[in-house]
Amino acid sequence: MNGKILRQLLLLACMVVSTSAFSQSQFTFTGTLTENGNGLPVSGASVFIADTSFGTITDFDGNYSFTATLQPGAYTLTFSSLGFSTQEVSIDVGGSSTITTDAVLNEDLLSLDEVVITGTGAGANKRTLGNAISTVKSEDLVNNGAIAVDQAISGKITGALVQQNSGDPAGGISIRLRGPSTVLGNSDPLYIVDGIIVSNSSNSNDLVDLGGNSQNRLVDLNPNDIERIEVIKGAAAAAIYGSRASNGVVQIFTKRGRTGDPKFNFSTNVRVNELRKEIDYNTVPLAWVDPFDRNNLETVPVERFNYQDSFFETGFGIENNLSVSGGNDRTSYYISGSFLDNEGIIKNTDFQRVGFKTNVTQKAWDWLEINAGLNFTRSVSNDIPNGGINAAYGAITGFVFSENSINPNPDESGVYPVTSLLVPRTNPLEAVDRFDFGQKVNRVITSVGLNADITKNLKASYLLGLDFYNQSATAFIPINNTSPNGDGFARRADINNFQYNSDLNLTYTIPINEDIQSTTTLGGSWQYEEFDRVGIEADGLAPVVEVATNGSILAQGETRSQISYWGTFLQQSFSYRDKLYVNGAVRLDGASTFGEDERNQLYAKASVSYVISEEDFWRDTFGDAFNTLKLRGSWGQAGNLTALSAFQRFTVLNPSSINGSPSLIPSQQQGDLNIAPERQEEIEFGFDAGLLNNRLGIEFTYYKQDVSDLLLPRELAPSAGFNSRIENVGDLENKGIELLLRGAPIKSDDFSWDVTATFSKNENTVTNVAGGGQFALAGSFATNYVIEGEPLGVFFRQFYARDPDGSISLDDNGYPFAGTNEDGTGSKVIGDPNPDWFGSLINEFSYKNFKLRVQLDAVQGFDIFNWNRRLLDNVIFGGGYNVGQELLGNRPKGFGGAQAGIFEEFVEDGSFVKLRELALSYNFKPPFDYIDNVQLSLVGRNLISWDDYSGWDPEINTPGQSNGVRGFDFAGVPIPRTYQLGINVSF
Repeated sequence: MNGKILRQLLLLACMVVSTSAFSQSQFTFTGTLTENGNGLPVSGASVFIADTSFGTITDFDGNYSFTATLQPGAYTLTFSSLGFSTQEVSIDVGGSSTITTDAVLNEDLLSLDEVVITGTGAGANKRTLGNAISTVKSEDLVNNGAIAVDQAISGKITGALVQQNSGDPAGGISIRLRGPSTVLGNSDPLYIVDGIIVSNSSNSNDLVDLGGNSQNRLVDLNPNDIERIEVIKGAAAAAIYGSRASNGVVQIFTKRGRTGDPKFNFSTNVRVNELRKEIDYNTVPLAWVDPFDRNNLETVPVERFNYQDSFFETGFGIENNLSVSGGNDRTSYYISGSFLDNEGIIKNTDFQRVGFKTNVTQKAWDWLEINAGLNFTRSVSNDIPNGGINAAYGAITGFVFSENSINPNPDESGVYPVTSLLVPRTNPLEAVDRFDFGQKVNRVITSVGLNADITKNLKASYLLGLDFYNQSATAFIPINNTSPNGDGFARRADINNFQYNSDLNLTYTIPINEDIQSTTTLGGSWQYEEFDRVGIEADGLAPVVEVATNGSILAQGETRSQISYWGTFLQQSFSYRDKLYVNGAVRLDGASTFGEDERNQLYAKASVSYVISEEDFWRDTFGDAFNTLKLRGSWGQAGNLTALSAFQRFTVLNPSSINGSPSLIPSQQQGDLNIAPERQEEIEFGFDAGLLNNRLGIEFTYYKQDVSDLLLPRELAPSAGFNSRIENVGDLENKGIELLLRGAPIKSDDFSWDVTATFSKNENTVTNVAGGGQFALAGSFATNYVIEGEPLGVFFRQFYARDPDGSISLDDNGYPFAGTNEDGTGSKVIGDPNPDWFGSLINEFSYKNFKLRVQLDAVQGFDIFNWNRRLLDNVIFGGGYNVGQELLGNRPKGFGGAQAGIFEEFVEDGSFVKLRELALSYNFKPPFDYIDNVQLSLVGRNLISWDDYSGWDPEINTPGQSNGVRGFDFAGVPIPRTYQLGINVSF
């Protein structure tokens, strides 16, 4: 009986499947997509049938074509592209096997119809969000002379201060969203690639001390593989992504395949990197007989050498990219390979990167989609140490300490002369000729994801993402050299960094009535990271030996770290008539670095968005002037989980030896088993407005962020047996505004002009330090301070004594001297490395097949400490321009030596305006059917800097990605001027 019933059920199922299969037919969809106003084709736009997996993207001429197997009936054909309003067209399928539908897209300067990802596993229309989100399109990330993603977004996002710390071939970048939010921790945003939390650490100096040359790991990503970047700022991001996102989120989405025949794209670029300007140096053909005696003015004739010619040179580079994408109604793919070779402006420095990228999407069943991605990168760099923070060797380090009357070239026997006469520093020419420093990185970023439509209303998504890299660095200084390591030096260090995130989200959407729709999201995440480092270094090398194990061991060590993060959230959203949106969320976060009773913290978020221009009264009253107006506001809480290392809550015991016996000695810093995360609370409100028939778009945001329970080192009484303990004893505040203007002044058949302007202003204040105290930040030579009532990292050092009229006081011999405060102390705040404001102006012109892009970036109202000039201007070293002025009698001998102890002298205005990008391109279709488009481009980057800084470049920070130590120029490599010529072929 049971067998008979089973056979009947199988027969019924076959009949249902057969009936369904025979009722479906194959249809071909074709058409052209153009832009309203000028009729220009819209390329790269998505065209798909709603609620199905069928679709494609438009080609360079705006044409599309794809096939779909469907049942006859009514469907919605959707056209969407970044920067345009989404267009939906109702179609009736069944009468003809070919359906031709043309569409016209209207420019959407505010991008309110843009679908963005907010951490819930599903996209959200931008109009529904109460917080600001910035987007950068793929075409804005390439053809700009940048080699890394973070370089490419400079000036394109409001509220994001993007600064290059070093001009090395893979020089590091710092990104700050709405200012620093911690002192001891990391103020970098959280970086997510296709849902994978990835590391952007800068480990160069942890491996081998290269001074200010610090790569950060976003350089492992190829900008040509990226579809778009979304940036969420502030605590609104943390409510969904967790407290690791308290500094904001940079979401990077890589390219994916589309239904249709394979589409290939090949590009090649050649570039030239050069020093933008030289700094003034001593060219006077005289030298002091006794530089230390101010009263002895006797000189002797000498020949002066421009040492900058010894270590700077023009670097060349080449970059090749090849990609293919395609697919059918079940499977789509994107595969790419790339090669980059970029030489630096310091001799014998370069950076090579080889990459492979693939994304595959498989429709397993109608209700389940599987995504898988893999990114492998191999990079190799040849480095020359520069930057004077710790390393006493290096090319530019040697330059600032050298007396440039000495010929730096080697003698006939190949021996390089000593050029630094007072302190042991390297002959800069020897550094670039003989030193051998380098790094190698192998990195894998991979993920697998599932998207399931469980029911009509319930959807689920799961993602497992892995990020692993091995970074290995070596250093070799041969024997008989001019550095402090005259008997040779070798070091080898390796880092293994592994992390993963496992995220599950459930989303339930249901209409409550005709006007109100409810969306409920429940999610959870588990994250783990593991960091291992091992290193060994030695001096006293034997001839030709380059490995540390064959020398006299100076140091060897190993570091291990494991941290777990976990969190779960519940978010509830309501929409009313698609114009009023209310959102609330709560999140529980935890991290293993904090005390067991404090590590789990609860955070909340609320936001509202109101598209008031959808109301009839608005359209009738203001519709002609304000076509679009969206009001938004949000409030959110978060915690910062980066201020403590894995085991810093414990009192660490250091191994030692007493009388030959092993022992453990407590460190100078006491642990705290009850330490808690820092807490952050932020309020944000603003509006998005479209005027003049949406030809002008305005985005405005005001925010105020308060950080409490700030982790700071608290000084302890000597009786405690420790020097300090990290405690939750500080507060910090950020507040500011962000303004974005987008305009389309001209739109015609042949010519168009688009303008984008950004303005961001952030005021940072340390509002509380335990007991009203202050302390110097490590790595700043006791120059950058944390002081209550001041911005983070202000310069606090000696200052000039001044006369009542404000002029610098001079002693009886005509030399300046340091001043004192009323309480008798000799230091005060003399500068602030935090800018008053920053912004950009981007003009894009299009005339027929020509396109011109001009981008100006400005950072204004910040100070930079010029450590280079402090040495160069001192007569005891002798290489600076002002030492030459002393030799000529234009200022007293030893004047620079008197200034050396008055730090105020070396604080300079770092404000600049840069011609960041200048790009000209020409597109044409050759007379070959198999080639869709050819683009020729000529690009300049960092061409001109309008500034008053006496150094090479004010846009530099020798400590790299340091949070509080900013505005620091000490033997760092300046950012080069770059020219690039490229060709891109689509077929």
